[in-house]
Amino acid sequence: MSRLSMLPRPRESVFTGGLDPYRGDVNAVCPPNLRECVLAMEDCCEEAYEAQQLLRNGTFDLPRMRKVLESQRVFLLIDEGTVHRYKTDLADEIEPQINELIDRAEKGLNALNRREGLIQSKVEVAQAMQSRVATAPTSNKREERRIQMLAKQRRRLEDEVKVLESEILALQHTKPKRT
Repeated sequence: MSRLSMLPRPRESVFTGGLDPYRGDVNAVCPPNLRECVLAMEDCCEEAYEAQQLLRNGTFDLPRMRKVLESQRVFLLIDEGTVHRYKTDLADEIEPQINELIDRAEKGLNALNRREGLIQSKVEVAQAMQSRVATAPTSNKREERRIQMLAKQRRRLEDEVKVLESEILALQHTKPKRT
């Protein structure tokens, strides 16, 4: 261990510099208490440096070790009978829930089919009304307004029918086959 205060002074620079920092009296003698203080401070600095080095040496590999420990997998070997038993237990556990979901989907599909039928009948009634109204001459503004309202309603119902048909087709495509 070397003491910084005991090292020889560095040589004077050969280059001319700007302001020369104050160095005090070069030949001054330090009091013993100040010298002990400086030596104690240097000891503390060296201890802190050694502790820092020890800590750095102990933790420099921490990111790699953390990654290794996180990705550790453990495999357990079991026989086929155990696997088959667990598989059947799992199937018995989730089968009622799956059947309930299938029933709900079928009920929803039936409700959508009924709704589509109702909307389709409304469209047919609106078309029949329009054809009757189109053949009869309009006598006043009230009738013309009513015809315009019915035409808008018909277009809106036709759009609804198209949306419902697309939903039914989507449900039919995603409907699982029951075994």
